[in-house]
Amino acid sequence: MKRTIIVALNLIMLGTFFLVGCNSQNPAPESQEIILATTTSTYDSGLLDALIPVFEEQSGYIVKIISVGTGKALTMGEEGNADLLLVHAPSAEMEFMNGGYGVERQLIMHNDFVIVGPSADPAGIGGSTAVPDVFTKIASSKSPFATRGDDSGTHKKERLYWQTAEITPAGEWYFETGQGMGATLQIASEKSAYTLTDRATFLSLRDVLSLEILVEGDASLLNVYHTMIVNPDRWPAINLIGAQDLTSFLISDDAQAIIAEFGIEEYGQPLFFPDADKTDADFGLLFLAAGSI
Repeated sequence: MKRTIIVALNLIMLGTFFLVGCNSQNPAPESQEIILATTTSTYDSGLLDALIPVFEEQSGYIVKIISVGTGKALTMGEEGNADLLLVHAPSAEMEFMNGGYGVERQLIMHNDFVIVGPSADPAGIGGSTAVPDVFTKIASSKSPFATRGDDSGTHKKERLYWQTAEITPAGEWYFETGQGMGATLQIASEKSAYTLTDRATFLSLRDVLSLEILVEGDASLLNVYHTMIVNPDRWPAINLIGAQDLTSFLISDDAQAIIAEFGIEEYGQPLFFPDADKTDADFGLLFLAAGSI
């Protein structure tokens, strides 16, 4: 009799667990961790803090975010140390894809670069629109300039401007931080230096910086973000399904709405613009103006 009761209770408990599992809205995925290698701008701006918890709650995944420059993120992908990349250096991204390191490249969003500096503006660049001329003025006046020097998407863009201006920056006025965008802005502020930054990171920190936006709006300052899944044929251990699910979330209506609204309440303007409904061709002329970087 006791054995019959115990068996019956066990069956009831198993049935309860089965029903709970069937009714769960967020069943745990087979491989729970996704490694996302991304730029410091998406992290420092706070955008990922708005996006990733929503995805984790909906999906049951745990996203491990590695915030580095685009160059380091691409290296992580090449070495199979990430599942998904979120980066902003189109020409380097195409080299990554053409080299067989990535699959399913997806346009996510854009914002823009700006050149910031002290309000005194010793190089007299304020209001300029031809960006290479701006870099020429900074070099000619030997005004302090902080470079990230980390092969990030921002650093790649900066190098392009120096090359276009036919200048090899060198000397005490030109110094390398070797750090991410947030830290570089803080160092530039302390040293009353110019620097190139994405608008989102600058706006998120502007209250603690003694810097102003001096140059903005040129077509070449476009800053476009894509995701790329690390090629599972090269690295079978990557979480392909997880990377695809996270990509699908980032281009979903919910995530794109979060991107569109992020920053408006606090800064009076969006820090990023959603682009899942666009293609690279929509930005073709601006990519050309930006030297495809």
